[in-house]
Amino acid sequence: MPRYILPIIVISQFFCTSLWFAGNGVINDLAIEFSLQSNALGHLTSAVQLGFIVGTLVFAILSIADRYYPSRVFLFSALLGACFNLGIIVEGNTLLSLLILRFFTGFFLAGIYPVGMKIAADYYEKGLGKALGFLVGALVVGTAFPHLLKEITQAYPWRYVVVATSVMAVIGGLLMVILVPNGPFRKSSQTTDVLAFFMVFKNRKFRSFAYGYFGHMWELYVFWAFVPIIIRKYMSEHPQSLLNVPILSFIIIAIGGLACILSGYLAQKIGNQRTAFLALFLSCGCCLISPWILSTQYEYLFIGFLVFWGIVVVADSPLLSTLVAQNATPEIKGTALTIVNCLGFTISIISIQLVSGMLGWTNSNGIYAVLAIGPIMGLMALRRKINY
Repeated sequence: MPRYILPIIVISQFFCTSLWFAGNGVINDLAIEFSLQSNALGHLTSAVQLGFIVGTLVFAILSIADRYYPSRVFLFSALLGACFNLGIIVEGNTLLSLLILRFFTGFFLAGIYPVGMKIAADYYEKGLGKALGFLVGALVVGTAFPHLLKEITQAYPWRYVVVATSVMAVIGGLLMVILVPNGPFRKSSQTTDVLAFFMVFKNRKFRSFAYGYFGHMWELYVFWAFVPIIIRKYMSEHPQSLLNVPILSFIIIAIGGLACILSGYLAQKIGNQRTAFLALFLSCGCCLISPWILSTQYEYLFIGFLVFWGIVVVADSPLLSTLVAQNATPEIKGTALTIVNCLGFTISIISIQLVSGMLGWTNSNGIYAVLAIGPIMGLMALRRKINY
């Protein structure tokens, strides 16, 4: 196997997943340009998640990742995702048109993120946890990248951020289709099996690991989406704090990419399941103590806490995906990963809308404690499967 395969998959994933939070990175500019309300961030984020959910449903029911060349599916999705992302810059957009554009961007991300994991699983039967650690790490940094782009291009119109992320997605798709052929462990499915969507959950071990992933997803995207809001709220309550919101948001989210890589190495020593359990336990603790730490007058404690939360909130993600992939039937591995992603992102929409709604009637930091519900449920599912 060529040694460049994993780096190309990682780079392609990073480039293409920058589409995910492209709208979030320029949300203030969008609000001014198109006269959006203050709750637009939650709605635009949920639109991407909803698009991703519908996309994963279609991809899973039609078994697209298992029936067709995954690299070509990846390219096709990257090109269309880039086009819909680019639509944001068109003059005269309304909240409705922006929601539609973000929805279809999310729809085609369904052919990028889980398909990228499927491609990695086709190459790495052993050491999949470490490989997915790099892959999910790329997703994390790609998600955070629009915040950094916003800071780098602050002297230029906000549309540069959107154009840059679309160009990156096209490059990522081309790299994948040109340099990454079908993996040696790929098992193709020649037919569409609608029942596969339901059959995967008959496996008890698969079901338990999927439940752990669902608990993790309840927390993850709320944290990522609301990091800039948390920082701005802190600055409004502590006028002496002069924090760079885009840069700090990028650091807090992107450091999770390094955490994914390190958790993959740790998992080689103590196991995927135990490492995932530890990360989920720590992120649950962050949820529970967040009302107090986010209100502290000590700026360094506030920043340090968010950075630590950014590490543990996603460190379990590649390991849970690995456990799901390892316990799925090989012929429908891509479909199984897509289904779990679909349901996980459905859960993330519920939590995003819940927190967004709570922000409408209270300004208290106590609302973030509700994020502990997911990790607690995930820990219960994982705890039953750990063999001591």
